[in-house]
Amino acid sequence: MPNEKSSIERFETGENFYSQQYFGSHQALHEKQEGFFFRVWAPNAQAIWLVGDFNHWDQSLPMKKAEEFGVWEIFTASPKEGDFYKYLVKQVDGREVYKTDPFAVVFEKRPDNAAVIHTIPQKNWHDGLWQNRSKQTDHFKRPLNIYEVHASSWQTEEDGTPYTFKKLKETLIPYVKEMGFSHIEFMPLMEHPLGTSWGYQLIGYFALSSYYGRPEEFQDFVEECHLNDIGVLIDWVPGHFCINDDALAHYDGTPQFEYNDPIRAKNVRWGSLNFDLSKPQVQSFLISSALYWIEMFHIDGIRVDAVSNMLYLDYDEGPVVVDQEGGNRNWDGFYFLQKLNAVVKLNHPNVIMIAEESSSETKITGTVESGALGFDYKWNLGWMNDTLRFYEMDAAFRKYNFRLLTFSFMYMMNENYILSLSHDEVVHGKRSLMHKMWGDRYKQFAQLRNLYVYLMTHPGKKLLFMGSEWGQFLEWKSDKRLEWIDLDDEMNQSMQHFTKTLNTFYKNEKALWISDHCPETIEIIDADNNEETVLSFIRKGVTKKDFLIVILNYSPLERQNFVVGVPFSGTYEEVLNTEMKEYGGTWTAHNQTSETIKEPFKQFDYQIKTIVPSLGAIILKPKQIST
Repeated sequence: MPNEKSSIERFETGENFYSQQYFGSHQALHEKQEGFFFRVWAPNAQAIWLVGDFNHWDQSLPMKKAEEFGVWEIFTASPKEGDFYKYLVKQVDGREVYKTDPFAVVFEKRPDNAAVIHTIPQKNWHDGLWQNRSKQTDHFKRPLNIYEVHASSWQTEEDGTPYTFKKLKETLIPYVKEMGFSHIEFMPLMEHPLGTSWGYQLIGYFALSSYYGRPEEFQDFVEECHLNDIGVLIDWVPGHFCINDDALAHYDGTPQFEYNDPIRAKNVRWGSLNFDLSKPQVQSFLISSALYWIEMFHIDGIRVDAVSNMLYLDYDEGPVVVDQEGGNRNWDGFYFLQKLNAVVKLNHPNVIMIAEESSSETKITGTVESGALGFDYKWNLGWMNDTLRFYEMDAAFRKYNFRLLTFSFMYMMNENYILSLSHDEVVHGKRSLMHKMWGDRYKQFAQLRNLYVYLMTHPGKKLLFMGSEWGQFLEWKSDKRLEWIDLDDEMNQSMQHFTKTLNTFYKNEKALWISDHCPETIEIIDADNNEETVLSFIRKGVTKKDFLIVILNYSPLERQNFVVGVPFSGTYEEVLNTEMKEYGGTWTAHNQTSETIKEPFKQFDYQIKTIVPSLGAIILKPKQIST
């Protein structure tokens, strides 16, 4: 155990990034007696008792307060591994409330919420090859194709009970490997009392939700992912927390973790409480949580949820809050996020930090030294909103709204983006991706394939929510497993096969990811053909001959003898066509190899002619060219 005084002092000054090693429950030998230390931060409590199975939940084990720092502790030989416990806190006003341990690593299954005394054994990891490769490679120059998963509803037992990670190791990992995704991103896995919050309202920042099994099982899951060349990312929520009275809210009877100002503390939009990110103790608590998940579970990256809520005082739906000068910037959140990213990168430079952020007023990605927040990637929510609006539109009106599709080219290099088609877009009446598509069922599948080609070929890393890979028609329901029965249908099978093929194509084509965040990665051929509603562009690798020509047709009319400009003379072959029969289309053979014609097309000296299927997409590759 670290030195007590220095641990508390560093916690108080916002510099203890391993505070879970001091707080919580810890097995120890004290004065030649084996037992457990319990420590909790509650500076304004009048008294605190340790209560649990071991003392019949009575007040026989009072904790002692270190007056200077507001930390309460007790050593006792009464408990044993696996016992349930809480803290009975006599708050500043004399009210006695049973509180959970903020640093607990295991909880009992909800709706009960006592902490469980549990020591996670030291694991002998076998993922050294993956770890070394991650340290030696630049993830910006690697394929990043994320499969977003809600662990409770990807698959369940027959009675609706979520799979534990022991079972997910046997089922999810082979599926993700077979489908060709590079990473799994889990919606929050930390302990939360209400399943319908999807894990975004937490009570346990150091605890794997008990519904998913024991922490050791999640360690084994991550290790197995790494042995199968799959990375693991997790969602994490440092902006706000569950308002439940028996958790962090008003822990000692005062605004302890939350803001003192009740307007700033209350998050009306989500019915939660906002962390006071200016408090050094809260900074120690949250950054400790982030490092704990990275180090205890070998997590490859963290997606920080709801960053806009942490950056802007007027983001919430409640009363408008501004600073003393009338501005809307929450500098507490700004500097906390910079500090978080600086600490993570100092300790783990290869860990991927991702922001879910919806504004354009703050530089999110880039180094802290440059004035940015320090994230590696930001979800491109503008691209997502405009793109889905376009694909939902009746094809007759698309030519009048073509800019929805092409506007992203104007700002695509402003940040390091992840193009996300996430859970947020397939719930709450928004309809599934498949259901969003215009037209009858055949047209919907055709456009879904078209959409995924646009996703994979547009600059930026990729994310797709579970079930979307086969075109699930029903909206996602967090309390039910995915509609796996869809795969009894031939069209859904073909869609799944297409997604797998496209994932493999993406992974194998360096031009789609090697220079993702450099302007030279893309050259527009024609983004102004709104009359025919056909978009064409080139994705480029590092050599002159390494490039792909992408043509997307948003019209229900097949485009015969369609002309596109090309950079070099020679021949070009079709390497992907969304309308092939194996994918659910009607084509039985690819387009013939195209020969260049020495005629200018916009900035190009040469052009080729080809056929672009209705509502389809094709990708061409140079076969034999002169540069």
